[in-house]
Amino acid sequence: MNQESTSELTASVRNFSVQLSPTPRGARLARLLATEQLRSWGLPLDPARLLVAELANNAADHGRVPGRDFRLTLYVVGDILRVEVTDTRGRHLPAPQKPSPDAESGRGLLLVEALAHRWGVTEGRFPRKTVWAELRCTAPEPSF
Repeated sequence: MNQESTSELTASVRNFSVQLSPTPRGARLARLLATEQLRSWGLPLDPARLLVAELANNAADHGRVPGRDFRLTLYVVGDILRVEVTDTRGRHLPAPQKPSPDAESGRGLLLVEALAHRWGVTEGRFPRKTVWAELRCTAPEPSF
């Protein structure tokens, strides 16, 4: 095995996953748990926790099926953080839409699009879908 392949295999890989109720309380808990996990990994909190908040809110609002939870998963591979939120409303795939100026909601995916380096939707085994967003991240600079 050459040196380049060895360094690829030893890259830092971390993950965190939790199942939560598709309610406003579950969405809030997703953000709080993600914040603590990012902090424990020594990663910047923003904009990652904003992405978690938007994706979890969408799962609670639009992906809710009575009796079925949503799952928050965070992966870090090298300098990429991937946030995934999986719900059980696979027929309703999200797409950013331009809301009217006086609308009180409907801007969440526009925010995700603006903050993430990449984002998308992956259809899973019916009836699941996963909405994901990726960020390049580096550990915060130490303060003196």
